[in-house]
Amino acid sequence: MQTERVRCRWGQLPLAALVFAAALGCSHAGRDKAPRAARPEPAAEEARPRSERPAEPRRTKVEMSPEAASAYAAGMAAFAKADLKGASEQFSRAFATDPAAFPAMVGLGIVQERRGELAKALDSYGMALSIAPDYGPALSAKVRLLLGMGRISDAETFARDAAAKYPDSAAVLAALAEVVSARGDSANAQLLAQKALKKDPDYRPAMVTLARDHYRAHRLDLALYTLTAILDGYGQENPPRDKNNADARLLRASIYREQNKRKAAMDELKTVIDLRPDLVDARLQLAAYMLEAGNAADARPLLETALEYDPTNVLDHLNWVSRKDDSMAQAHYNIGLVYLFSSNVPGVTDEQAIDKAIESFERFKKLQPRAARGAGDDVDDLIARARNKKAIMEALKDQPREPAAEQPAGGAG
Repeated sequence: MQTERVRCRWGQLPLAALVFAAALGCSHAGRDKAPRAARPEPAAEEARPRSERPAEPRRTKVEMSPEAASAYAAGMAAFAKADLKGASEQFSRAFATDPAAFPAMVGLGIVQERRGELAKALDSYGMALSIAPDYGPALSAKVRLLLGMGRISDAETFARDAAAKYPDSAAVLAALAEVVSARGDSANAQLLAQKALKKDPDYRPAMVTLARDHYRAHRLDLALYTLTAILDGYGQENPPRDKNNADARLLRASIYREQNKRKAAMDELKTVIDLRPDLVDARLQLAAYMLEAGNAADARPLLETALEYDPTNVLDHLNWVSRKDDSMAQAHYNIGLVYLFSSNVPGVTDEQAIDKAIESFERFKKLQPRAARGAGDDVDDLIARARNKKAIMEALKDQPREPAAEQPAGGAG
């Protein structure tokens, strides 16, 4: 008997998990839908030559067995709480239960990225694409990762090969547009993104790519205009296309930051974090604003949660800041937080991490007059906490092991 298959249904999952589900291409009840353009009557459509008919957007249908859908939903709920281990286990379980559950492989790949397992992440995205070759979330995730690794030529080869196989896929065209934009060819990036939207006017990632390309080309007014269409709309005739698009809101926050619109940027960043707690860049930007205002108390939980999602990214960011200007006191304070509160920091043992935390906090204290007023007022407490943690580690390490219990005479038998 064939196992019954169901579409992704999420019940009472939090908004963050629902938004993440939407990003992975799974439908859910209550999702905002922009009105679609009216289509010709079937009879009139069939009467037109095939070459003159509008292209039908290719859509990959997401279906899973009930067991896989349940595991996948549990994986997204775990990810929304920064439980990367639990998310990894549930996504793996979903795919093991149902080999057609390709969104689970994308979810697993995202978790692997956060753990710094980039080769495994690429393999997971590749596995999803082997099942659904033009699945948008897998395409964009692989392109984004390759670009983030500096492998622009590999990303372009991958995207162009996909475009040759699926020239009518909006997802493929949007992925290629992102690569071309990153390469600096704004004109062709815009053409490709527009072509993607002609294939599927409702394909939101292509809209964000249009805005991001404007931003890369320093056309901030055009970028904001496009983002307004996505997030706010232009009246009743043109409602917002995707008001909960966290990537679009993060991009708008970055533009506001460049324009010195502090409050607008902070409001957007708070919304982004509500929608997608896993977007570490939003946490770093908002924490930076708070630290500049001397609000270390509210910045600290933002940094701590960012560490749970992506310690490597946070540490790289802070090390870059400190190398750029070693006299920037707050960067040393933040690095100290990373080493003190994160577990399994890449490249160092737990004992080395504590030493680096103390070193960073001591460096901050020497530079403290250059920090914002009120920022890092708890540094002495943090140093004491780090030293106490180190003392506990050393005590446990030096503690003699209890001798193994003696076997009774005659052995176990």
